Amino acid sequence: MATMKIKKGDTVKVIAGKDNGKEGKVISVDRKNNRVLVEGVNIITKHMKPSAANQNGGIVQKEAPIHISNVMYVHKGKPTRIGFKMEKDKKVRFAKSTGDVID
Repeated sequence: MATMKIKKGDTVKVIAGKDNGKEGKVISVDRKNNRVLVEGVNIITKHMKPSAANQNGGIVQKEAPIHISNVMYVHKGKPTRIGFKMEKDKKVRFAKSTGDVID
């Protein structure tokens, strides 16, 4: 399996789908299904039964996962692709548009 170029905590921009143009922070990454959960993006309405965690139940709005190919990493306010390179003996991510090391 290829390495994921987007990690939890990254700021991303949606480049396809109903939420095209929205930006948000990555909450979680599902490597198995190639999906990411982005804050404030792909909001769904879910009807919940009362439970121990949610006493009243009712209609809840929450984020749903979006495919990783539909988001792009945001570096210095602009969407950019991500590459990998070796710095000394450590593999690091870098922004392809500027060449800056991300982490």
